[in-house]
Amino acid sequence: MSDQESTRTPYVANETPHPWRRFVAIGDSFTEGIGDPDPAAPGGHRGWADRVAEVLAQQVDDFAYANLAVRGKLIAQIVADQVEPAVALRPDLISICAGGNDVIRPGTDPDAIAAQLEDAVARLSSTGAAVVVFTGIDTGFTPVFRPFRGKVAIYNENVRAIAERHDCIVADQWALKVVQDARFFDDDRLHYNALGHHEVARMVLRALNVPNDLEAMQPEPLPLRTWRAARSEDLGWAREHLVPWVLRRLRHQSSGDHIAAKRPEPSPVILPGKE
Repeated sequence: MSDQESTRTPYVANETPHPWRRFVAIGDSFTEGIGDPDPAAPGGHRGWADRVAEVLAQQVDDFAYANLAVRGKLIAQIVADQVEPAVALRPDLISICAGGNDVIRPGTDPDAIAAQLEDAVARLSSTGAAVVVFTGIDTGFTPVFRPFRGKVAIYNENVRAIAERHDCIVADQWALKVVQDARFFDDDRLHYNALGHHEVARMVLRALNVPNDLEAMQPEPLPLRTWRAARSEDLGWAREHLVPWVLRRLRHQSSGDHIAAKRPEPSPVILPGKE
């Protein structure tokens, strides 16, 4: 059984339904679901937000879900392009994860990034919807992003303070220790794979206090590799993923250029196996 099949959300009737009927997710590649390919999903990617929506849709009638997130977007772009369209959809549950692409850029100020996030959160929470915000993952486990660990921690403290001021729900990736493991990440070492998105979905549902039957998934052990094989793999990663990322930065390009939101309007959620 493939990872994609094994992490499908099972259909389970629940006796304690949640209060939400319309969920809108905004953000970047993390919320779009990059790293979790699924030909059956809108846009060809599933991700944690789709998985959460699948569970929420099982428990109430007339549930609808929209996902406005687009890969590669900086926080200013998310605020400018997604916040007001999200508000216009009149959701009662909104998730926003933004700023991660800014934090990992050299020379950026996590406090200034957080100020932009607060502007967005204030607007979203003013609608009366429940708002979910995210801390960033602890990057200490990965050599590539370990240098940004301090900036992520500062940004996270801002996120928690913003959540306190605006009565938001915090989905705490920093505390999600299980995903601090290369086996939960795509080959690009930046985005979660299907297992990673599955674990984030479980964490978000816990934060929402929504009962569910999603179970922890165990990744396969990493194969034993010689030092030479590991370095060869690192070089392949740099050639395939790192160099193109750097070139896009230098050219002021984004992986999200000319990409549209995968679910721009609220629509019913088609549960896996229920088509």
